Parts: sequence; C-alpha cells; structure tokens
Amino acid sequence: MTASAGNTVAGQPRRVLILVENLPSPFDRRVWQEATTLHANGYEVSIICPTGKGYESRYEAIDGIHIYRYNLPLEAEGAKGYLVEYTLALFHTFRLAWKVHFARGFDVIHACNPPDLLFLIGGFFKLTMGKRFLFDHHDINPELYEAKFGRRDFFYKLMVLFERWSFQSADVSIATNESYKKIAIERGGMRPEDVYVVRSGPKLDRLRVLPPVPELKKGRTYLVGYVGVMGAQEGIDLLLQAAQYIVQTLKREDVHFGLVGGGTSLEQMKQMAQDLGIADYVTFTGRVPDQQLLEMLNTSDVCVNPDVANDMNDKSTMNKIMEYMALGKPIVQFDLVEGKVSAQQASLYALKNDPIDMARKIVELLDDPARREQMGAFGRHRVINELEWEYEAPKLLAAYARLFPAAAPAVSVTLSKDGR
Repeated sequence: MTASAGNTVAGQPRRVLILVENLPSPFDRRVWQEATTLHANGYEVSIICPTGKGYESRYEAIDGIHIYRYNLPLEAEGAKGYLVEYTLALFHTFRLAWKVHFARGFDVIHACNPPDLLFLIGGFFKLTMGKRFLFDHHDINPELYEAKFGRRDFFYKLMVLFERWSFQSADVSIATNESYKKIAIERGGMRPEDVYVVRSGPKLDRLRVLPPVPELKKGRTYLVGYVGVMGAQEGIDLLLQAAQYIVQTLKREDVHFGLVGGGTSLEQMKQMAQDLGIADYVTFTGRVPDQQLLEMLNTSDVCVNPDVANDMNDKSTMNKIMEYMALGKPIVQFDLVEGKVSAQQASLYALKNDPIDMARKIVELLDDPARREQMGAFGRHRVINELEWEYEAPKLLAAYARLFPAAAPAVSVTLSKDGR
C-alpha cells in the first residue's frame, strides 16, 4: 500500500508513537485497531506498552507495527500501589521513547490513558522537539479513583489536575463517546473542534458468530455469559448475588454462569461464589485466548454487564456491550446513560445496583426465546450498520488530519489488510 500525500513528509510516511500502560499490544483491542488503521493508511506506527501473559517479548513487529514492551513487576492495588506502578511505567515509557526516537523516529505521540501522566512524555517531546501530541481519552480517571476508593480527597483533586494538564498539552484529543467529549471541553478546556469522538467499534472479522459449545453449560439448559475485567467497579459481586437469587430463591438449577476475564478481584470473586454457595453454577475462566472467549459468548443465551452505577460507568462506553451485540446476544445491564446509548433495544435495563432486579430480568429473557432472538438481531444489525470499526476509522483519520492541517487531503480510509 502506498501512503497518501497527507501522511508523508518529503516522501516518507508520518511516524506515530502510541503509548499505552494498562494492557499489552496487540491484546488491547482498541489500541490495536487504531494502530492497524493508521498503518493501513500510510503511517509508520510504533507502540510502547507493558508485557503480559502471552506477550512477553520486549520487541516484536506484528503486521508492520513495531511493539516495544517493558515489564511491570506488580498489578497495583491501593493508592501506593498505583503510585509505584505509574512511576515505573513512566520511567520505562520515557526510556523506550528515546529508543524509538533514535531507531525509527516519530512525528506524533499518541498517548492512551490511564494514567493521566503520559502528558509528561508527550509534552516533553512537544516542547523540546516540536512533536505533535494526541491524547486518547480511554478512562475518566477522577471518577475511576472515586469508584475504586469511594472518596473525593486530595488524590481525587490531583486526578482532575492531571486530566486537565493532559488536555491542555494535547494538540488534539480523542473521546470514546459524547460524554467524554463534554468532559474534554468543559473540564479539560479544549476547543470543540479539537476533540474527535472515536467509539470503540468492534471488528466482525474478530468477533465471529460460531456454533455453541454445549459442554460449557455444564449439563444445564441455559448459559449466562460475561466478559470483562474482574475489578471493584465491574460489579461482579452484584452479578454473583443475582446468580444466588436465581439459583437459591427462584430455584432455577437450569442456569449456569460463564465469566471470562482476569483482574485484581478474580480470586476474591471466586471465594465469594464459594461463600454464596453457588460455585458449582459459575465458571471463572480467567484471561483466555480469543477462541475460548468466543466459544463462551457464542454459547451464552443471555449476556450481562453488571457494571456498578456510578459517575464513571454512567459516562463510559463498555467494549463488552459492543461485543455482545456483534455476536447477536441479548443483554441485561444496569440503567446507565452510555450503556443505553450503545445498546438501545438490544438490552433490558435493571434498576441501578439492584442484583435482584438484574436476576429477574435475566430469567425473564431466558424464559422468552422469541424476545431473545429479536433483541439479539437488533443489536447485531446496529453493529453491522452503525457501530462497527469501519464507521469509526474515518473519525480517527480525521483527528490525525487535524494534527497536520497544511498537508491533509480529504480522508480516504483503508482498513486492515483483510479488507476491514
């Protein structure tokens, strides 16, 4: 593929350095979709990220994208743990940014939060070398801090300050939805024309509809599926309480629960299932390869999103919702603003943080196969026609055109090499 004129300097491709701290590439699907889209449209892309299970190599090139990884010795819990994690991450990211600078060079630093500290690196190279800085706003960290620790103290105010400095340092920012765009403008002080909404649309070449695997139901009639992080604000405790109500109060021994994902609360949630007396009805897979994830979701009769109703989750778009819809699965979730924007009629909405109401809505769908089919079809149609990544890629490229306005042609999108 030949780079378009707006993405080159003196015949050489524009060079992008993506910084991401919370997940390794290419495991982080949003970051990888952005990287492959940029590469397919004439940019040279490097990524700096941590190592992770299955992604231990300190350097590798995948599909033409250069990935530089560093090791983080801990997964943080508590304010002090995050301080240590982020300090180490900043050190290694800054070190590797110099390595990329001398080995390949870069014209843009594309920083994906959390944490809201990568502006220190982006701002340094912007001020000292004239590099462009794009802030990719994945999480609203002040609200995330409040969700994790339940308070608005000095550190909360510090999160707000770091967030504002991230926006103020950026030439352009990317928001995952309109709620995040509003924060960029009102709390971050950015001009509306410098903020681009790029949703985390799924790619259907990855989220494939497959035949169900009956063994995953463990001999039961129905499977309720979940995919995501096992953390404090994900509401897995509420989901387990809903499962207990279904099994023990409603006497529904025909329902199994398949929970896919890892995180700091995984062992705690396994113990909770034991304590509630429902361990035999719940499978915790931990983090697994895509094939196992797809098998669980394709086998599920209903998929759930138990994210706790709070300021963070109310304003955030959850990738799991898009993935459920892409596979044609009906959803039950709590009544959250952006959850409704994404799912619309593909979901039932339980009362906020009410596990009993969630349980009742799960059972309501399990007992109504026609409604399940109708809701699933609505969700998949919405992804195919409105939400798939192919509709978001032009917005990403428009944000990059904003970084280089003098040279930017009309945006013409090429997706990955498989045609998506």
